[in-house]
Amino acid sequence: MKKQEIKLAVLVSGVGTLLEAMCKAKLPIALVISDRECRGLEIAREAHIPTELVKRTDFTKSFDRVAFTLKTVDVLRKRKIDVIAMAGYMTVFSQEMFDAYGGRVLNTHPSLLPAFKGATAVADALKYGAKLTGFTVHIATKDLDAGPIIAQVSVPVEESDTAETLHERIKKEERLMYPKIIAEFINDLPPTKQVTSGIQL
Repeated sequence: MKKQEIKLAVLVSGVGTLLEAMCKAKLPIALVISDRECRGLEIAREAHIPTELVKRTDFTKSFDRVAFTLKTVDVLRKRKIDVIAMAGYMTVFSQEMFDAYGGRVLNTHPSLLPAFKGATAVADALKYGAKLTGFTVHIATKDLDAGPIIAQVSVPVEESDTAETLHERIKKEERLMYPKIIAEFINDLPPTKQVTSGIQL
């Protein structure tokens, strides 16, 4: 498989600013998936990128995470996706995703991992009194925010910062750097380990 044939899927749940940045960077986006109706899907459609809504309707403790994950994996395989980039995607997958695409699912998190894992990372950094934070691009695994780190970009914390102002500065750096990091990751993929239909060769 040639590098230019690699197919990237971007997973979104929100406004899609990271997706916009990826489109501007001309990443090989072959599919955009969302777990809910959102602006991210509209951005993909406007860019003539195929979309799939794998809708999550259950947000209770009885949510069948395995069934949802297998449905998403099936969509990815049918589209012959090789690499996945999460961009504000809000549903955590079960192990079945990482059995199919282990080492090929990228995520960005608004802290310098392993510090401040979880959904309140920016507020936690402020509460702790951190003078420096930023974002981490890592390989996603079943364990939240615990996968191997690919790259980190630091952002200073200002005395006047709120969680909102700090997060916006972090997101500004993410929009600049995440597409570049994804492009480098794709470019560095060993040909013998590239993925077809979610199955590692």
